[in-house]
Amino acid sequence: MIVRFPLLLFLLANVAPLDASLLSRGSESVVRAATRAQQRGVGLVRDVRLAYSSMLIGRSDDSASQQPYCVNVASNGSSLTGGGDSGGGSGGGSVVGSGTVRPSGTSSAVPAASSSAALSSPWKLKQSYEGSSFFNGWSFFTNTDPTGGTVDYLDGSAAQSANLTGVNSAGNAYMRVDTTPVVSGARKSVRITTDFTYTQALIVLDAVHIPTGCGTWPAFWSNGPNWPAGGEIDIVEGVNTYTNDQVTLHTNTGCSLPSTDASTLGISGTLVSSQDCSVSGTGDTGCGVRSTATNSFGPGFNSMGGGVYTMGWDDSGITVHFFPRSSIPSDITSGAPNPSAWGTPIASFPSSSCNTTEFFYDHSAIFDTTLCGAWAGDGWASTGIPGQETSCASMTNTATCADYVLNNGAAFNEAYWEVKSVNIYQKS
Repeated sequence: MIVRFPLLLFLLANVAPLDASLLSRGSESVVRAATRAQQRGVGLVRDVRLAYSSMLIGRSDDSASQQPYCVNVASNGSSLTGGGDSGGGSGGGSVVGSGTVRPSGTSSAVPAASSSAALSSPWKLKQSYEGSSFFNGWSFFTNTDPTGGTVDYLDGSAAQSANLTGVNSAGNAYMRVDTTPVVSGARKSVRITTDFTYTQALIVLDAVHIPTGCGTWPAFWSNGPNWPAGGEIDIVEGVNTYTNDQVTLHTNTGCSLPSTDASTLGISGTLVSSQDCSVSGTGDTGCGVRSTATNSFGPGFNSMGGGVYTMGWDDSGITVHFFPRSSIPSDITSGAPNPSAWGTPIASFPSSSCNTTEFFYDHSAIFDTTLCGAWAGDGWASTGIPGQETSCASMTNTATCADYVLNNGAAFNEAYWEVKSVNIYQKS
């Protein structure tokens, strides 16, 4: 930025008295001074504003869409149209029921982007969820879990009253599973969906803790209407004691990965399911890519204070990156994300074989923690997955996932999300 101060001082000298504090108060004071000086010459006022125009950054419109949201996300072949209660939950402390939400101790504040940094990024902030207002702009899903989980999703006011949602002493939002020792039928949990919808975006999740433990199935994902027509992008997902994140697409017929080879795809992850991303062609499995990092999910993620996940979706395709807490790029923390500088993603789904304008549209972001169901429950006796080399059936000495969930509340002390922020950027 070049500011021609001699010209500026000359102009100001002719429209208002100049004192040393005027410039120190910044561009807002100069504009106010110029406005007051209209009586002394409209032309000079115009010139002052032009001189400072390069220093003024316009604020983007961050109003949230209130479009009703319907989602059908069954992964077991069933279908359900869901709604939600619009009530939010905030407040609460760091101690949650019989489980303890341990804040990271790291400030939740994100350094403001400088004007030059903001101008260098094509991605502009549209929605931000963090701190005491985190739950503003989310709807609480209260229907029967479409994945067949042993879970009862609460509305906003009930979740807050039960201390399943809140903001802890570090300023981070939490969403947790009920830890009552024994329950009947289902265990209480939370699922929330953004009211704001988007087609193409860059989603940045900064999380401190992800739910973990036998019986859990947490996910942070992006979903469109009329599933699977609008597409589903699973950004953070895993079950039971998994330690490696899995990124998955679920779509209508016609979307696929162009190769099974990681080097050809330009990814650090490993394909663990079909190249075909369609629900109909894979029995709802979709095309999944598992991270090779054992700190990308579960205990490893939580023990290092978490990190940042990003999901970029534009005309070129969809990519997901993961950054541990100690290596978050400065352009992310400054609010001027530059994905081209982030290196190899966990997963990449190029538009060449999956047109992102055809298979994905009108998405909302979703957090949930379900229990058992079509993945955690069906995989109760499974082995050989990173973190679950021994089955949950053997580890818990319990025959079924549902029996374990209903009768072991203390086992879910680690079944909580702790989130610093979710930021949604778009290019226009």
